Amino acid sequence: MSLNKLVNMQESLSHATTLEELQRAAETIRDDYNVDHVVYHWVNSVGERFGCGTYTSEWVDRYLEKDYLYIDPVILGCFHRFDPVNWKQLDWSSKGAREMLRDACDYGVGPQGFTIPVRGPKGQYALFTLADSRSDDEWETFIEEKKKDMILVSHTFNQKALELEERVFQLEAAQLSKRERSTLTLLAKGKNRAQAAQELEISENTLRVYVESARHKLGALNTTHAVARALAAGQIVV
Repeated sequence: MSLNKLVNMQESLSHATTLEELQRAAETIRDDYNVDHVVYHWVNSVGERFGCGTYTSEWVDRYLEKDYLYIDPVILGCFHRFDPVNWKQLDWSSKGAREMLRDACDYGVGPQGFTIPVRGPKGQYALFTLADSRSDDEWETFIEEKKKDMILVSHTFNQKALELEERVFQLEAAQLSKRERSTLTLLAKGKNRAQAAQELEISENTLRVYVESARHKLGALNTTHAVARALAAGQIVV
């Protein structure tokens, strides 16, 4: 990444005032680095989680459904680290880890990754990750060339997330559109995506767009999390 792009990215992050703008920043970083995915995930001192990035909701749902959180070598390997890690350096030898990696690749994630642990005040802990499908040699070269940039960007991203913490968890800035509210309301009532799309007289692809948009606005990790946050904020009523 050129110096100008790096400066522009930091400038863009510094002006982010909503979760949507933080999400757009993640997408910009993905495009500027020319990688498949950029993801930011944090846990604060009271255990509240927040995530934004370019993984699909289908992969996040699958990840949580399979309880990969408890066997994920990235989570386990980075928890006690302060230095960035190439996923290839982690222990993927267990049956569960290998299954997770195969699953991730089926959902368009990996097999390459580079994760930077970031720690903030009062127990705040975050991971900033880039994932891609390059070859081993290509990925090693990429990391060597971009590592310093990525570390700088990860800490800038985390600082902005800390500034937005009150809005993130009180959800005052996450105003959903009428269609987004309707979509989450039907899902909260137990409708599956096909049933919700039929009731709204839209395609499932269009419904997916509304779900993704609402998820990003709410800083939710998956669809269920988005519904829970929308309910908690009083933006939908069941």
